[in-house]
Amino acid sequence: MDEDIICIGCGAILQSDDPKKAGYLPASALEKAKNEDSDDVYCKRCFRLRHYNEIMPVDLNNDDFLALLNSLATKKALIVNVVDLFDFSNSLLSSLKRFVGDNEFILVGNKFDLFPKNSRQSKIKDWMRQEANRMGLHPKKIFLISAARQKNLDALIEYLNKASEDRDIYFVGMTNVGKSTLINAIIDKMGDIQNLITTSRFPGTTLDRIEIPLENGHFLVDTPGIMSNNQLATRLNPKDLESVSPKKPLKPATFQLLPGNTIFLGGLGRIDYLKGESTSFTVYAARGVTLHRTKTAKADEFYEKHVGELLVPPTGENYVGELKGQEFHTDYKSDLLFGGIGFVTVPKDCVVKTYTPDKIGLGIRRALI
Repeated sequence: MDEDIICIGCGAILQSDDPKKAGYLPASALEKAKNEDSDDVYCKRCFRLRHYNEIMPVDLNNDDFLALLNSLATKKALIVNVVDLFDFSNSLLSSLKRFVGDNEFILVGNKFDLFPKNSRQSKIKDWMRQEANRMGLHPKKIFLISAARQKNLDALIEYLNKASEDRDIYFVGMTNVGKSTLINAIIDKMGDIQNLITTSRFPGTTLDRIEIPLENGHFLVDTPGIMSNNQLATRLNPKDLESVSPKKPLKPATFQLLPGNTIFLGGLGRIDYLKGESTSFTVYAARGVTLHRTKTAKADEFYEKHVGELLVPPTGENYVGELKGQEFHTDYKSDLLFGGIGFVTVPKDCVVKTYTPDKIGLGIRRALI
C-alpha cells in the first residue's frame, strides 16, 4: 500500500481523485512526487495560493477540527490562541476552557501595527484581558504583535522557547487571524526555513495539523482555523476581503454629526446618531471601505440604491446578509466595534444604533485612543 504524502503547506493528504477536496494534485504531479520521494510537495490549492494569491474552494468539516482541538486537554502543552485585534470578540475561542484542560494558555493579539500610532499597548491588553475574563478565560500572558511585519516578536519567542523545554506549543484560532503567518515569522526568526506554511488572506488555509520540530525535541503545532459565520471574513469574496483588510495604520476620518445623521462604512456597516449634542464621530477603517454621511430618514432608501456601487465593499452582487442593528448608550468616551471592519470613536452621552450584516461583530468598549 502506498504511503500517504502530506502537503507541506496545509497538512492535507495529497490525492488526485477529487479537485474539490483537500489535498488535490493532478495524477501526473502526484505520481512524480511519489517517484521522487520528495518531502517538499504542495497541493494545487496551496500552490495557487502561494504563487497567484488565488483561493480554490475546498469542502471543509468543522467537526474534524473541533475533535482535534478537544484532544488538547489530554496533552501536556502550551496553548496559544491567536486573535485578530480588529475582530476580537469573534476570533477569541469562547470554548477554549474545554480545549485547554489543565494546560496554560496565552493570548496573542495580531495586527497591532494597524492601530493608530498613538495607541497604548497597556490599554489594549487591559481590554483583551477584561473581555477574556468575561468569557471565563484567564490567559497566563498577553502579547501584541504584527505577524506580517514581524513586530514585537522577540518577547513572544523568548516566552515560547522557555515554555517548549518540557511541552509542545499548540497554536489555535479562528480562520483569517494570521495564525500561520505568525508561525512562519517565528520559524523565520528561529531558523533558516522561510514561508513553510501556506498563508493567505482567505479562510481555511490550514487543513490539518502541521508539526514543526524544535531542536529540544518538542514541536510547534499549527492547527486548522475554525470557520464561523460570525466572522465577516467567511462571507466576503477575495476582492472584498482585500478591500476591508487594512494594510497600514488606520487613519482617523472625523465627521461632525447631529442626531438624525447616519454614516455608512461601505455596505457592511452603518451607525445612526439617535440622541445627543452636536459632536464629532471618528471612524477608523481600511482605506478600501468607502465612508458616506447621509440623513437617517433617507438612509434605508440610500442603502438600497447604492450598496455594491457607491457603498463598497461588498461589490456587485456579493450578498453578505441583511444589515441588522443594535442600540448603544455611551456612558463614557467609547469605541463602537464593527468586527472585521474597524471601529468608531464617539463621546459620552450619545445614543446610537449600529448595524452590520446579521449584527455580526457589533460591540462597544471604553475608547482605546
